[in-house]
Amino acid sequence: MFDAMQITSTALSAESLRLDLVANNLANATTTRTSTGFPYQSESAVLTSLPAATSGPNQGVGQGVMVTAILSSQAPFPETYDPTSPLANKAGYVAEPNVNLSSQMVDMAEASQAYQANANAFTADKNMVLKALTLGA
Repeated sequence: MFDAMQITSTALSAESLRLDLVANNLANATTTRTSTGFPYQSESAVLTSLPAATSGPNQGVGQGVMVTAILSSQAPFPETYDPTSPLANKAGYVAEPNVNLSSQMVDMAEASQAYQANANAFTADKNMVLKALTLGA
């Protein structure tokens, strides 16, 4: 009975992390130097479905989703010509973060809608459980 709430809670946690990563990427979209000495690299989450139950009443039913990795983008750093910058290389170019604002906005909208859909599913399941408790009263 509570499996649906457990499954949607895993999705809520995963989508919340995705939103956090987008917020972090947007906040660092202009960070040209990190503690590593390089510009900020955008990050994204890898989500994997939890394995289905192999026995019992939930046999074959997925058990939710989990974050298996947070990957840094391997896209090249775009360069801006600014020979006056202390971060410029010998040719006068400054490496910028590889955060693509357009893709971050799409990721934010997608994660936000997925979070809302799972919140609605959780609420619907909770309401069904509450209604079931009042059937005998």
